[in-house]
Amino acid sequence: MDLDVFVTAHRAEWDRLEHLLKRGRGLTGTEADELVVLYQRTATHLSLIHSQAPDPRTEGRLTQLVARARSVVTGTRKASWRDVTRFLSAGFPAAVYRSRHWWVPTAVFSTLLAALIGWWIGTHPEVQAAIGAPDDLRALTRPGGEYEAYYSSHPAASFAAQVWTNNAQAAAMCLVLGAFFCLPVIWILFTNVLNLGVGIGLMSSAGRLDTFLGLILPHGLLELTALFVAAGTGLKLGWTLIDPGPRSRRAALAEEGRAALGMAIGLALVLFVSGVIEGFVTPSSLPTWARIAVGVAAELAFLLYVHALGGRAVRAGDTGDVAAAERATALPTAA
Repeated sequence: MDLDVFVTAHRAEWDRLEHLLKRGRGLTGTEADELVVLYQRTATHLSLIHSQAPDPRTEGRLTQLVARARSVVTGTRKASWRDVTRFLSAGFPAAVYRSRHWWVPTAVFSTLLAALIGWWIGTHPEVQAAIGAPDDLRALTRPGGEYEAYYSSHPAASFAAQVWTNNAQAAAMCLVLGAFFCLPVIWILFTNVLNLGVGIGLMSSAGRLDTFLGLILPHGLLELTALFVAAGTGLKLGWTLIDPGPRSRRAALAEEGRAALGMAIGLALVLFVSGVIEGFVTPSSLPTWARIAVGVAAELAFLLYVHALGGRAVRAGDTGDVAAAERATALPTAA
């Protein structure tokens, strides 16, 4: 395609579209119809130039025109409670359900790795000596020591807010950094698994593993599940770059990326619940069995929510992506 000839042939249409856009709301019905037609034509022109005769200057102008025209043609829409309801009842659980083949294996492998690290540390005194001095380790593991005092070291509300913020940030990083070929996600996940394994190993070596689990399980079941979901989804996003499947790499990454960003909001709500449990239930005077029962109930409720609502939404065709009207216009590609 001869770019100069193409630009000369269609410049008048682009100029006319720009003129109509400057008119804004003062268009007649005929002019509004003309704007829609010119918008569609210009989008096609942009696709042809991009695929057959790339030119940054021309593409820049047409991209701007198409974006402005699209906002006029489709209009803008404010989020409503209907959007929130759809997200919580279909979009978020569907995204989590679709990613289950990634985050369930991630959860199983991470749990086994944490247990293995804990066993290794707990049964090898030389490894414990490499972690810290005997006095420091006793300060961590003794009754009323640092492991236990951690959960009551601050007022419950501020402590819950702090752990919620930290956990939501870790989950968001897993989701966003997955696009960097999975490596940052693996590091974040390993860091958390290692910390858990160290706690298991040190407390078991002191004969207080039951106390440690009584402190971890009430909030940790839901908290770790949210982290595993984020990590598994981040790994899925990174793998999409390597193997996008039948979709183009750009379309696949856009679809999975939008779902992942939406999932970050949903997981922040899940982690808020675990943060409340960690701030108010974990350090409470409730019997250990009662505190663990709260954690198990929260975990089962989340898994049932994902399986029931998410499974139903996926079977209905929901992918966890934003509604079609909210997505960027997919430009036609020349064969």
